[in-house]
Amino acid sequence: MESPAESSSKYLSADERRAVTVEAVVALAAERNPSEITTAAIAARMGLTQGAIFRHFPTKDSILQSVLDWVSERLLTRVDRAAQTQTSPLKALEAVFLAHVGFIAEHPGAPRMLLAELQKAGDTVSKRMVTTLMGSYRERLVWLLERGMEAGEVDPALDIEAAATLYIGMIQGLVLQSLASGEPARLLRDAPPAFGIYLKGVARVR
Repeated sequence: MESPAESSSKYLSADERRAVTVEAVVALAAERNPSEITTAAIAARMGLTQGAIFRHFPTKDSILQSVLDWVSERLLTRVDRAAQTQTSPLKALEAVFLAHVGFIAEHPGAPRMLLAELQKAGDTVSKRMVTTLMGSYRERLVWLLERGMEAGEVDPALDIEAAATLYIGMIQGLVLQSLASGEPARLLRDAPPAFGIYLKGVARVR
């Protein structure tokens, strides 16, 4: 006999079913070690059987890769939209920063998934997906800093690569502190003053 969730899922398209599964994994990652999330746990969270999960994902790895795709697509889309709301490169950089921490506050399981993959030994498809995301994100930061330098907003002597590294490290530090405290919303409180300090270090003194 089908569970109510399985019965209702008949009205979802295959893409919608996969999306709901991915969102369930991200939610679970906020509550437990991502490496301990089993297909049984995912199925239980959704009120489905494991068989129902595997009708849409051939393997557990394919679920993980779909989760990483979900995180990458949504994070990059959000920061790109945030950047486009500003004409000033430094204002755009700040908008990207706040959009990023806002995404993490809404989906605290996302950074836990990324960190878990980076800690794994060896070269895996999932690990390459995370490093590709980080590279794409970094390219956006470098581009904004370069535009800021051209616009006279950024210190012309700034080491842009180092500034991009510091920016990423700042977000990672805020994430680790929020994970340690168990308060994802702490990001939203701590992010603006942290960016203010960063801005003083990269902005051109007039």
